[in-house]
Amino acid sequence: MPPRLPGERPHPSHRMPKLTSRDYKTSQRSSLEVGRYKEFGWGVAVGAFAASVAFMYFNARAHKLAELADAPHPDPHHVARSAPDSGEAGAAKPSEKYDFYQMLPNFEVVVPEKEKDVKRDLPATSKVERPGVYVLQVGSYRAESEADGMRARLGKLGVEAKVQRVAVDADVWHRVRIGPISNLDELNRVRKQLQGADVDAIVIRIGD
Repeated sequence: MPPRLPGERPHPSHRMPKLTSRDYKTSQRSSLEVGRYKEFGWGVAVGAFAASVAFMYFNARAHKLAELADAPHPDPHHVARSAPDSGEAGAAKPSEKYDFYQMLPNFEVVVPEKEKDVKRDLPATSKVERPGVYVLQVGSYRAESEADGMRARLGKLGVEAKVQRVAVDADVWHRVRIGPISNLDELNRVRKQLQGADVDAIVIRIGD
């Protein structure tokens, strides 16, 4: 290289080293490696997050299955054995019905103004077949005059009735009753006669 004269500046090519193709390839390779590391890091982070979510899901599902397994299960044999109990309950109904007829005289049945609105205790076509002593109650009124009117109506039919004055829960009632009747044929005949006259009656068994 010739000596530099005073006032001369070094040529730019002398100050900056020239990049060769090898240096350029090295720089490009470094950039690619950095990008690959970044992509690898993101992949690891996403994979870790997905694994955490999956772990939480399966852990919760395992707890749920454990709770279901610990829950009590019904015993089918126990249910099957309890079925005959309903039959026993049904078999007890006749005695309950008998007790009802025994207790009925202690209760009062309110009769509306129209006797046809009163419900019969037995179907119209049925007959009383159980032996015993019965009375037929055709009404129970607060006003004594209404009870006397019903007794007079029955008298026109040839049926003898009585008015019974009773106190139930501090209330006074006037019962219109026929009987007592112990002959079942006579009882059923009177019932049929009352039904033909559109008079409803309650059959009450008061003794054997």
